[in-house]
Amino acid sequence: MPRGDDEFVEFAQVAWKRLVHAAYLLTSDHHRAEDAAQTALARTYASWSRVRRQDAYAYTRRILVNHLTDGWRRPIREQPHSDVPDRPAPGDLADHITRRDWLVSALRTLAPRERAVVVLRYYFDLSEADVATELGISVGSVKSMGARGLARLRLHTDRVSPGATG
Repeated sequence: MPRGDDEFVEFAQVAWKRLVHAAYLLTSDHHRAEDAAQTALARTYASWSRVRRQDAYAYTRRILVNHLTDGWRRPIREQPHSDVPDRPAPGDLADHITRRDWLVSALRTLAPRERAVVVLRYYFDLSEADVATELGISVGSVKSMGARGLARLRLHTDRVSPGATG
């Protein structure tokens, strides 16, 4: 196959779960996260013949973050709703949901760029230089936004702990 469809399908299957999770951390909405991951993979497929020889995951991740950033500039008018998990998580499901909701709530306190820096830096474990490249900002901006984001997360942590209600 000239475009490497089998290769792309394998890549998409491996990358899907992590892309959706990252998008969820950025959006706080499971459905928007799945849509964003699907959009990122579709755009990657359009350039697959060129991208497959490079770091396809980094390319797709960059598309995902840029797509979501564009959405923050042009907010979608959707009403949030409860998210029922597709399958139960191992262990205590209530504790898992409480911790996930706490993390998403904490991330919501950040400005969109700070949130993107924190997720790319600490969820994807990218270097400051890689985050700067992906977001098109300076390394100094990554450092300052990351520091501000972590400071806000610490404030949120001091106010509300993962197991507490309220």
